[in-house]
Amino acid sequence: MTRRLAKYLPIIFTFLLLAGCAPATTKIDPENGIWDKYFVGPLADILDWFAALLWGSYGLSILVVTLIIRIIILPLTLKQYKSSKRMQDLQPELKKIKDKYKDDPKKQQEETMRLFQANGVNPLAGCFPLLVQMPILIALYSAIMRNQNIAEHSFLWMELGEKDPYYILPLLAAVTTYFQQKMMSSQMNPQMQNLMFIFPILIFVMAMNFAAALPLYWVFSNLFTIVQSYFIYRPQKK
Repeated sequence: MTRRLAKYLPIIFTFLLLAGCAPATTKIDPENGIWDKYFVGPLADILDWFAALLWGSYGLSILVVTLIIRIIILPLTLKQYKSSKRMQDLQPELKKIKDKYKDDPKKQQEETMRLFQANGVNPLAGCFPLLVQMPILIALYSAIMRNQNIAEHSFLWMELGEKDPYYILPLLAAVTTYFQQKMMSSQMNPQMQNLMFIFPILIFVMAMNFAAALPLYWVFSNLFTIVQSYFIYRPQKK
């Protein structure tokens, strides 16, 4: 059960993020509750502060805040990768156990847990970093979408509060999503690899219907992930 949850959690995580990206028009107000007071509100204030610092550019502010947030959660990402790598290294042994005890599920579970304990592996260790990242990233999405100052400003060719009329951002968001997944494909299970073409299409359709500020964030975040993945997943020199 734990291995199954760990395997599908990235899918669950992605859909939760997409759900958190639904357009919201509710004004940010600390009186709305803990979410606005301690998560969304402070991030919206940080976006305003950086925009004032960067010549009033909310596009650059989104870029800088994205970089800061992603760097802050980078240790969690690395921890998740290490846990995933250790699980991947045990796959041959896990397959042997599965084949040997295919008619005895209880014994199979016992031997699997014994293997994990002998190698110091926790099958849910990779889930914790994802669970910590979720509220941070969803709060950033919400801060971008609900910050009225962002909606009233432009960046490059686009109005941040309106849809991109040329569909350039939706296309960039889809393309960078694809390459982001492509670079991590060696760590994906087959089910996730089958979704490599679905997610970019989904991102493109959603980005077409969202205010430009959100797909702009996606592009910045995806580019960071691509660079990050290059250093994390590149073959190690022997």
